[in-house]
Amino acid sequence: MLRCGMTSLAPVRAGTYSFRMNRSPNTRLSRQDWVIAGLEALRADGPAALKAEALARGLGTTKGSFYWHFDDLPAFQAALITAWEETAQPETIEESEISDPVPALRQEAQTLAVRDGTDAAMRAWALSDGRASMAVERVEAARAARLGRLLKETGIGNPQMVRLIQATGAGMALMPEGPKDIETMGSLVDLIVALR
Repeated sequence: MLRCGMTSLAPVRAGTYSFRMNRSPNTRLSRQDWVIAGLEALRADGPAALKAEALARGLGTTKGSFYWHFDDLPAFQAALITAWEETAQPETIEESEISDPVPALRQEAQTLAVRDGTDAAMRAWALSDGRASMAVERVEAARAARLGRLLKETGIGNPQMVRLIQATGAGMALMPEGPKDIETMGSLVDLIVALR
């Protein structure tokens, strides 16, 4: 997850946001600050919120700061997509690192239940933006490959189980958060493993 001095995002009125950052008024915003603010706005209000002027107002700065870091809005959007994709890709695991594939599979599935809203926002954006769509496809393919490998190592070769786990994770992201979502994903894996 991307981190900086940003602590919260609160809607002020439709189309504007109040980003609270731990920085002095004279501190320049970095490119990463803008990306984090953009991801927060995307989560809160979707791609319509990704406007230089509204983000600048929310950050308490000018559009000039935005254009110092990005040539234009498409370049900013590309940076947001890249930042999400880099954090959403599963880490590579070497076969020698997996002593027991069942707990590794369980943990991998449970990561799909941990949500900050960014995955759901990116999926929604992907419905209307080709670049976001391609990024979502790449991330989902990487996640599917990892889940498939772990399932195969547990003795489960049915590729539909990968899709079932991914669909459950995506669906859970759209539901109100439950107190035991992570355990629910673990239970799904336990059920799948019991079917082998």
